[in-house]
Amino acid sequence: MRSAEHFGISTCLRKLGVDSIRRIIFLMAVIVLVAACGKAKEEALLPGSQVLALGDSLTEGAGVTPDEAWPNLLASRTGWVVINGGVSGDTSGAALQRLPALLEQYNPALVLVALGGNDMLRHIPQEETITNLGLILTQIKAHGAKAVLLGTPKPSVARAVFRNLSAPDFYRRVAEEHQVPLIENAVADVLSDPLMKGDPLHPNVAGHALLSKKLFDALKSIGYAR
Repeated sequence: MRSAEHFGISTCLRKLGVDSIRRIIFLMAVIVLVAACGKAKEEALLPGSQVLALGDSLTEGAGVTPDEAWPNLLASRTGWVVINGGVSGDTSGAALQRLPALLEQYNPALVLVALGGNDMLRHIPQEETITNLGLILTQIKAHGAKAVLLGTPKPSVARAVFRNLSAPDFYRRVAEEHQVPLIENAVADVLSDPLMKGDPLHPNVAGHALLSKKLFDALKSIGYAR
């Protein structure tokens, strides 16, 4: 036996007519499309803007000169003043401790956060890394700066052999929770190519050049770079 609710819906649909129903469906589709595509880009940073690259050896430039590391190359592409805040061996916890002094010293407009690799190498509990990254992003916002999170690939011999390193899902979780843009696999894409690496964990000169281009393209897509 059909319910009274079913008969009520059917009656409403008959009264509306086919054309009305089509118009309603069309309007709903337009609303969904606008919601999906209507998010405005971030405002572009002007040349000369202070940008902090907060990271570990991948940012500091292990195996290359400071001029060859991606922060300096990104500065050349953008015209920004990119401070290389990478420290080899840094964990998310260590970077969290030194962040306040960096924010105070440089007062950056934007901070690129590239951390987590050493946490994974040292088997630091994932929830601890997630908490530290969240606190880093919170501090950056509290200081009045914008933040972008960069994913670091999970160390994996098998994935390295098959050239398909990828950032763990927790980066997406942190970015969504703190509402910051995520550049998820730029680092992973570079480190998946043996020709772009100076050792199993770090880009070579060509790798840093490619990484700077990938980051620049991603920052253009976000709206910060021109």
